[in-house]
Amino acid sequence: MRELLLINITGPDKPGLTSKITSILSGYKIPILDIGQAVIHNHLSLGMLVEVPKESASSPILKDLLFCAHTLGIQITFTPVSDREYEQWVMEQGKHRYLLSLLARRITAEQLERVSSLIASHNLNIDTINRLSGRIPLENDQITGHTKACVEFSIRGTLQDENGFREQMLAITDSLGIDIAFQEDNIFRRNRRLVVFDMDSTLITSEVIDELALEAGVGPEVAAITEQAMRGEIDFAESLLKRVSLLEGLDEHILETIAKRLQLTEGAETLFHNLHNLGFKTAVISGGFSYFGHYLQKKLNIDYVYANTLEIQEGRLTGKVLGQIVDGKRKAELLEIIAKKENIRLEQTIAVGDGANDLPMLGKAGLGIAFRAKPIVRESAKQAISTLGLDAILYLMGFRDRDDLSVSQHTLQDAQNLSGEVS
Repeated sequence: MRELLLINITGPDKPGLTSKITSILSGYKIPILDIGQAVIHNHLSLGMLVEVPKESASSPILKDLLFCAHTLGIQITFTPVSDREYEQWVMEQGKHRYLLSLLARRITAEQLERVSSLIASHNLNIDTINRLSGRIPLENDQITGHTKACVEFSIRGTLQDENGFREQMLAITDSLGIDIAFQEDNIFRRNRRLVVFDMDSTLITSEVIDELALEAGVGPEVAAITEQAMRGEIDFAESLLKRVSLLEGLDEHILETIAKRLQLTEGAETLFHNLHNLGFKTAVISGGFSYFGHYLQKKLNIDYVYANTLEIQEGRLTGKVLGQIVDGKRKAELLEIIAKKENIRLEQTIAVGDGANDLPMLGKAGLGIAFRAKPIVRESAKQAISTLGLDAILYLMGFRDRDDLSVSQHTLQDAQNLSGEVS
């Protein structure tokens, strides 16, 4: 009668360890039904599920493995597995799989306890836990002044109450000051091809309309209209037209002055550097203004820019907007237009924004991310990042810090200089 054995090996990692163990199994012609390995700070944990054929006896195999483990200075244990247990394991292959990403400046035991307890409370199983971020130095990073950390949980099971799960996730993020992203693990997650961004308060740290209003001396008036829109008293298009009308007569040279002092959001340079080197298409789809979108396009090598165009006559703003206004509905339409032009499925797209007018676009994209967004947007979007910079999006795409395509320390220093000012 055949035997199924789960072999667990732990101890200091060293070259050739796996080959020595498997060479013993190879000598007995043992089939490997499952295998997994992890190394944390040079400490190995290796597991193998093996089948001992009925014509072989397990005793000599175990004896040889124990002797090998002794010579290598490692520990080895054997656990019998019944045919029924194995078949149940095989049947679980059809269950849904999810990825939960925990993002923070530093990872703590409390964060892991809260997240793992949430997973268990919904009868989900953790298959693997991987650290996607690099090892964090004891002191803050000397180059950027920021640390970032991401741990990814691979989860198996059927989620019965997704809304309740997400509500509990938000409660954890609010209480601990971290971000948690939860998405289905499917082929599209590993095959994104287009990333689109809102501009104001997403790709850049400011709202350009506010900067223009200050230069025109109408800051309070523009702010009051913005508040009306946020309260839902007027829609985005109406609020935009009212605010732009107050800019009538502003010298067009002010646009360049404002563009030169725009600050890019933390992580923007790193994100775009990697996206373009990996062949992704990028776009700005903004309710802001095309002048500033095209200015950023040159700096970040953005493929597409769609935004509102300010009318200028005789060197001054007329207080009018040309063409179709880019509002929430239009943003979603433009995402579809770009994806169709590039022959990319919507499931392969990522959209990033912070405002209510971004929600249609976030909802249509395969991965919609509310970035440093208002509470109502965070609650409505499926994914949210508020703690880290834009480059944290790479973690949600499955990238590790070691995959960073920054070519040199000089490149990183240039990025640091750019993050202070777009010039």
